[in-house]
Amino acid sequence: MDFVINSSLITTRNSTLLKGKQLSLLSCTLIVTIICQNSAFGVESKNRRAKPAPYDSVFPSTEYLGPTIGVPNLDPIYPLNQAIWDKLPQLKNDQIRIYGWINPSVNASSSKHSNIPLSYTIVPNNIELDQAVLRIERVPDTVQTHSIDWGFRLSNIYGMDYRYTTSQGYFSGQLLEHNELYGYDPVEAYTQLYIPSIAQGLLITAGRYISPVDIEAQLAPQNYLVTHSLMFTYDAYTQTGINAAIKLNDTWTVQLGLHSGNDVAPWTNAASIPTYQALLRWISDSNNDSLWGGMNSFNGGKFKGNHENLQQFNLTWSHRFTEKFFTATEAYYIYQIDAALGGTCNFGPVKSYGGGGGCGPIIPGTSSSVGAVNYLEYKLHEKLFSSFRTDYLDDPEGQLTGYTTAYMSFTLGLTYFLTQFIEVRPEVRYETAFNATPYDNGSRKNQALFITDLIARF
Repeated sequence: MDFVINSSLITTRNSTLLKGKQLSLLSCTLIVTIICQNSAFGVESKNRRAKPAPYDSVFPSTEYLGPTIGVPNLDPIYPLNQAIWDKLPQLKNDQIRIYGWINPSVNASSSKHSNIPLSYTIVPNNIELDQAVLRIERVPDTVQTHSIDWGFRLSNIYGMDYRYTTSQGYFSGQLLEHNELYGYDPVEAYTQLYIPSIAQGLLITAGRYISPVDIEAQLAPQNYLVTHSLMFTYDAYTQTGINAAIKLNDTWTVQLGLHSGNDVAPWTNAASIPTYQALLRWISDSNNDSLWGGMNSFNGGKFKGNHENLQQFNLTWSHRFTEKFFTATEAYYIYQIDAALGGTCNFGPVKSYGGGGGCGPIIPGTSSSVGAVNYLEYKLHEKLFSSFRTDYLDDPEGQLTGYTTAYMSFTLGLTYFLTQFIEVRPEVRYETAFNATPYDNGSRKNQALFITDLIARF
């Protein structure tokens, strides 16, 4: 069918579209498509089945924390993925994506031998490969409500960061038996099933997944800063089990789950089955505030199998001043019974950068720790945003850090996008312990650090 569209009929969003003239049905469809694609809202406005995204797209995520049922997948198509789709169009038809990133860094530290208890960037004054990640995934379409859909994700990580993502039972001998500086970890390996007919959508996840409660994440592109807060360093990283997120409405979402314990596979003698999870997500009517948290892990809390068994309860409050300026504050309470001083046992050789030497002495009874972190995020430019983080951790029995003290850290950083797929993140950080000398292998009370990294997506 041949047709002509009069350009004078296409006007701004606030003006009349047709001005009394008649168009064919096909012409109307084309006009609506053009307007949606070129409006400030874009395709997401047309398809989204949730409240509007609260944050500007310059940030690692435009969403509040927690399950995001009804939100379309708007991630860009990375170069490797496009090349594969060009050769294998069936993968494009099935929306199976293959992509990744490389994340090196360099730091200058006041410590000489080890940056611990700072995590990830543990070798001072060094150039490091933090992580190289290859991901294969299919994201289920939770916007549509007419059919069941499925998805999966496999994220493979190699680099120094594996030391913090390792879960006992998943190639964990690299760390827990040999204390290797670099290693491999399948940090995410799960399947998903989406059922739209239950409430406003049910999303079931089964396998190994990242612990869902934190502001921070293990994988670099999801973080506001290069380094991590002290409280994040010592809480749960991944879990293996099954959880179900149920969207009740645009305000409330519930997530219930069973897993084998934090950072342990179900087939190890450190597993505690079942470990219960119950989390709740709330978004205000104004869309300016969100709460996300609850019981992340509960099973009784007995230290077992040479592995810490953290009982963890988290709550995060996020507040948006504008799309370009917001804050997020997280707090947790962690405890366990008869814990080992310093946490999970590492039987590898003692290394200057940290780790090794076996188990610490058992701490009789209940050990508890509390932590809190605040992020203040501000967009400075279309390709630039700033982050300021204040962090507090109290470990009075030493169950997490091996030192009976409280800590504070302060971090200021920038994130600048050189291109759509390449970003750099310089930052400065200062941290201190109140009643001990945990830094640089037990010789310092505090530590100052400058670090910058690069994330190159492919």
